Amino acid sequence: MAESLHIGEIASRTGRSVHAIRWYEAQGLMPGVARDGGGRRVYSEHHVGWLDLMERLRCTGMSIAQMREYTALVKQGSTALKERRALLAAHQARVRDNIAQWTEALALINAKIEFYDEWVAKGARPTVAPHRRVRAPTRAPKRVTNKAG
Repeated sequence: MAESLHIGEIASRTGRSVHAIRWYEAQGLMPGVARDGGGRRVYSEHHVGWLDLMERLRCTGMSIAQMREYTALVKQGSTALKERRALLAAHQARVRDNIAQWTEALALINAKIEFYDEWVAKGARPTVAPHRRVRAPTRAPKRVTNKAG
């Protein structure tokens, strides 16, 4: 039989606050939460992994509406496997694009820090500007937007 966890135990196991766990549930992002005879929420090991997934989706920019859509698809069971996969694949593509943009941005930030280090060490402004120290982007830079809700 699966181990039953109460909200304090799942908070401790996941590193999330009781308030955050209740928020996820209120948003419809915690499927299958049961109640015991006293009306207390009862979670399982499944919810530990589920909270981790939800947090990772959220921190990678998935909107709450998309997270709700994904959760609703999961509740449909195996009949929605293709839709679940498609939703995650689209998000994966957005995350990869963001990683590429952030990697390019980080390269310029690193070049700027190196520029300042050289300036401080030599006491004179370096002749090579930071933007000339990094490889040109492979595509036109676009503004990073956060569409998270």
